[in-house]
Amino acid sequence: MTDMWRTARRFALWVIAAACMGGAAAAADCREDTVWIRGAFGEARFNVEIADDAAERAQGLMHRPSMAASAGMLFVYPHPQRLSFWMRNTLIELDMLFVDPQGVVQHIHHRAIPLDETPIPGGSGLTHVLEINGGLAKRLGLAPGDQLRHPSFEQTGAAWAC
Repeated sequence: MTDMWRTARRFALWVIAAACMGGAAAAADCREDTVWIRGAFGEARFNVEIADDAAERAQGLMHRPSMAASAGMLFVYPHPQRLSFWMRNTLIELDMLFVDPQGVVQHIHHRAIPLDETPIPGGSGLTHVLEINGGLAKRLGLAPGDQLRHPSFEQTGAAWAC
């Protein structure tokens, strides 16, 4: 079995497992290391690292050669603002989900190019950015309007509260 086939098989099994969980997210406790996304596609779960201070946000996913399919990094900002990212020293292709304070995806940038320093604007009024492996947002069917569930969102008024 080739490495590419193994990777594709693992990804397919992960998607099936996530789909089988169905409403499990509603029953699951909100955890700092987990982000749930729901939308027309169904629900998905990502194990995340949190970048919630200036040093962690500056480092991001730089210098990493790979990331698990079910992993990501959640950037958390203290107040709504205009956010723009780049791929300096980032070795893996990423999808970036730009999210408002209520946990609603406002914009998705697909397949950011590794090492590219061109600014990637996400919009204004944003407090979070979820980075996942490039191409995964389209494969899962993620779209603007989808909702994230995580304890870092203001729970009063959150689209999908903990």
